[in-house]
Amino acid sequence: MPHKTDPAPVAYPFFDRDLSWLSFNERVLMEAQRDSVPLMERIRFLAIYSSNLDEFYRVRMPARTALSAVVNKNEEKELRQTLPVIHDTVVNQQKRFGSVIESDILQALRANGIHLVYNEPIPDFIHDAVNDYFTYTVATFLQPVKIAKHTEFFPENNKLYLVVTTRSTGKRKGKEVYIVNIPSEELPRFYLVAHNGIQYILFLEDIIKLNLDKVVHQKIFTHQSIKITRDSDLNLEDEFSGNLAEKIEQRIGTRDLGFATRFLYEPGLTPHTLAILKKKLHLGTANFIAGGAYHNLKDLATLPLKDSRFCYEPWPVTRLPVPRQSSLFQEIRKKDLLLHPPYNSYETVLRFFSEAALDPTVKAIYVTLYRVAAESRIANALISAAKNGKHVVVFVELKARFDEANNIKWSKQMKAAGVRIIESIPGLKVHAKLALVKRKHHKKTSLLGLLATGNFNESTARFYTDHVLLTAHQPMLTEIQWLFDFLKKRKKRTRKTDLSFEHLLVGHFNLQERFLALIDREIQHAQEGKPCGITIKLNNLEERILIAKLYEASQAGVKIRLIVRGICCLIPGVKGISETITVKRIIDRYLEHGRIFVFENNGHPEVFMGSADWMIRNIYRRIEVCFPIANASLKAELLEILRLQLADNCQGAFIDGEGKNVELRMPGNDSAVRSQRAIAEWIQTKK
Repeated sequence: MPHKTDPAPVAYPFFDRDLSWLSFNERVLMEAQRDSVPLMERIRFLAIYSSNLDEFYRVRMPARTALSAVVNKNEEKELRQTLPVIHDTVVNQQKRFGSVIESDILQALRANGIHLVYNEPIPDFIHDAVNDYFTYTVATFLQPVKIAKHTEFFPENNKLYLVVTTRSTGKRKGKEVYIVNIPSEELPRFYLVAHNGIQYILFLEDIIKLNLDKVVHQKIFTHQSIKITRDSDLNLEDEFSGNLAEKIEQRIGTRDLGFATRFLYEPGLTPHTLAILKKKLHLGTANFIAGGAYHNLKDLATLPLKDSRFCYEPWPVTRLPVPRQSSLFQEIRKKDLLLHPPYNSYETVLRFFSEAALDPTVKAIYVTLYRVAAESRIANALISAAKNGKHVVVFVELKARFDEANNIKWSKQMKAAGVRIIESIPGLKVHAKLALVKRKHHKKTSLLGLLATGNFNESTARFYTDHVLLTAHQPMLTEIQWLFDFLKKRKKRTRKTDLSFEHLLVGHFNLQERFLALIDREIQHAQEGKPCGITIKLNNLEERILIAKLYEASQAGVKIRLIVRGICCLIPGVKGISETITVKRIIDRYLEHGRIFVFENNGHPEVFMGSADWMIRNIYRRIEVCFPIANASLKAELLEILRLQLADNCQGAFIDGEGKNVELRMPGNDSAVRSQRAIAEWIQTKK
């Protein structure tokens, strides 16, 4: 039978999930401070930090509010006590963010002849060019609103505004309040003016501030920037009836109308003006945070800096040694292949789908799609396959957050071409990354498969590190066929639909049970004095039953090495609980996204890959698939990648017992190991 929706409480110490996530985002911010990182890349890390924090307030803060209504009193008290800590942590990080810009980034830009005008007046000698740009381009998009007794105004989610107070004259003397939109979605956020060999880069809002008297036609008293973040979750996890695609399309249109979770404002707003805004803009639930003059600094990624000196140098991308003139499918039938994007070219994955569409021996194709590219070559290959008369079945997860509209678009296009579309299962998300090809040659049917740790998305494959297995292992692929048969029913698991997997570890079926058993085996080996150990690489580690089992293994003496990029609720190094556990976090030019699991097994390591993080949602509310790597040479590849990452003393940071990032300092006699560079070089040279 299925597990309960969520696990029972476990009596061990754990980090708060959201504070751990903030620790991860701080590690991103730390990368922006490194002098060794190229200038534009440092700016991009600032943009990533800002974008991450926006999503935190759009999704996680509303989730905490909802959670407090359903947990027991002790858990509710814990949630309530953590809120001020979250607030203080964010405020301190925002101060650090501002310091990085002002103390590091602005100075580095000026040293290269670039003047980002930041918290300072626009120089007089470029006013003419700026005013012309305002008059002929910007003014068209401005929509000032006067806040009066009967004003109804609803600020849009994550949009930028100026709060302008004016000093009116004449018969009705006094102050008036206006809200002026900053049209940063209609126009570029930055405007570049060259003067005497210097490039001046201006924020759009500063151009508007310079011309505010032309907007409200009164004497300007004060102006401050504001931004409101709203609950953006569509809350579709448990939709059981009706057309889900239609419901999602309807709710996407209202996504930006959720309740306010954060109100960011520039210091200088008077308590009186704040009170007016709180009432008129319906901000009762919002977390009020005084920030800087500039918000939505994720837009820093669009700074007009084109010089390659400011960017990472290109690293080589290696193709698998599969001759172009031969069939990829023939190579897979000879032996399993393993890809490591972006170090390996993603063209091999695209070739798999193209060959499936064109090969006359291919009779059927089955695929799960979670997040696909906006202009997806994979989706187009599936459309071609259907038009070529093949039976194509695609499970499209319509509930992939912030990708709903793109997934609906592709599901409609594929359906129109004859692809059988299976849409989301009520109460479950399908997060597995699977493609299955059924061939019939000389009256014999066989299967080929592609199993991955990351999405079938050629856009993100350029900067997400993942692993892709191409295999002809018939018993394992037969189990994938069973899973697709289950997905076709669009129902949650019951006794009648239960499946017994021998090779696959499948969320909602046996994934947690199998991982617990694998850890138990290492505990037994430790107790018997046999070789034991666990090495796991994940994006996030939250689920408490699995963490508790790792604690139990540590107490038995099992050495446990974790590489966790994001959330980590496990506390390492606690005496008597987790003394043998270390946790490393790696942040570099690529986003670490692969999931690898290694169990020492008395000197005969078992290695698994898959789509599953150890989060509550992955274990209890998603279809995930992890799978064994049987081929010895491919297993060795994954072990080498882990070895390099565990040795990383440049981009790796340990997570300490307080959840903080402890940067590694390279010992004097040791050589520097930057794991991503080392992996790129190793893959280029290996045969």
